[in-house]
Amino acid sequence: MTGRRGGRPLVPAYLSTGGVARTGRTHLERLSVLTRTRTSSPADLPAAQLALLDALDEGSLTVVEAAALLRLPVSAVRVLAAELIDRDLVLARAPIPPAERFDPDLLKRVADGLRALKHTQ
Repeated sequence: MTGRRGGRPLVPAYLSTGGVARTGRTHLERLSVLTRTRTSSPADLPAAQLALLDALDEGSLTVVEAAALLRLPVSAVRVLAAELIDRDLVLARAPIPPAERFDPDLLKRVADGLRALKHTQ
């Protein structure tokens, strides 16, 4: 299927979720990490869910990365992923909390300090 100018798909995003707008399940954040389980895919999965599973074959993706790959809104990918999680086809891990993330400024200062040590020798 070809898209419209600007790369927008012809099919509205809500149709990829079967008309479901919200999940009754766990809230997936934009940076939640999705990983495919080794459970085989049932034959009755909709095309959008199969596309998400295919995208996860290469490895783990965040919700927002999967949305970019599938060219769907993040909200639609949240619904698709929640349904796959309910069927034990996908695992979700919460994003790393900000307190546990590395500080880019600290890394820059360490690199600058190492460069300074290198030049003083």
